[in-house]
Amino acid sequence: MKTDYPTEVLCEAFCVSRSGFYGWLERRTNPSARAKEDVQLAEQIREVHQQSRGTYGTPRLQAELRHRGHKHSRKRIDRIRRELGLSGRPKRRYRPQTTDSSHEEPIAPNRLAELPKATRRDQIWVSDLTYISTDEGWLNLAVIMDLYSRRIIGWAFAHHLGTELVAAALAMALVHRRPPQGLIHHSDRGVQYACGEYTVLLEAHDIQPSMSRVGNPYDNARAESFIKTLKQEEVDGRDYRDLNHAREAIGAFIEDIYNRQRLHSALAYRPPVEFETSLSAGALQRYPPASTDQHIARTQHP
Repeated sequence: MKTDYPTEVLCEAFCVSRSGFYGWLERRTNPSARAKEDVQLAEQIREVHQQSRGTYGTPRLQAELRHRGHKHSRKRIDRIRRELGLSGRPKRRYRPQTTDSSHEEPIAPNRLAELPKATRRDQIWVSDLTYISTDEGWLNLAVIMDLYSRRIIGWAFAHHLGTELVAAALAMALVHRRPPQGLIHHSDRGVQYACGEYTVLLEAHDIQPSMSRVGNPYDNARAESFIKTLKQEEVDGRDYRDLNHAREAIGAFIEDIYNRQRLHSALAYRPPVEFETSLSAGALQRYPPASTDQHIARTQHP
């Protein structure tokens, strides 16, 4: 078009100043150093987004880029992320489900609410159960988390909700961790955790049981939070053929992604395994201790 009409006429027709047009032309043909850096940053953001399987929002994108040696403001990262049309996977509304505790088994006291903040690994373990849909029907998953490092240290699958399921998750945790005496094991009031068989198992390893208050999910908030993350980032939208398929996929998510890759804000944006490694390497002062859910319970439910 500019071969048919002078630049001055075109600028006037499109209500653009000549200086503005030439400025745009200069930026297009000779982009600034910041514009070039934005292009490189966009590629890095796209790569991190893909590696997180589309789950990271701006805060975790910023943290992961910082780990790679690229320090950029959250505002800049958020702008480029939006220009790329990328967004973290939306969270479903959290609707905690209470456990049916209508049984006659003895209930352990809520020791978690009385304890100070956890200061080391293998001091407090928290446990929970959840349901997963497969083509062969419902599958149940039991997990155990180290409250200090947020690492999932035991898990087990079954088509039933018997005590054997939670006992298998505990057995896995005991094999891998070998905790000292005095460990606190916190759970809800489900019959699987309150029954004599499980209680005897805890006593045999000098583990003290602790249980949440009736209908209060905040007493076990960290375990509930993991279940929510698992559903949001792995289970939702997936089709599992059978128990073996679910075990393989979810086991890989727990061990390879959640424990070793996913950044946790409570761990100074470190994965649990890296956080634990830093402790054993004597770098504790670099990372703040993880907060515990008993403080959530105190502030929200006096």
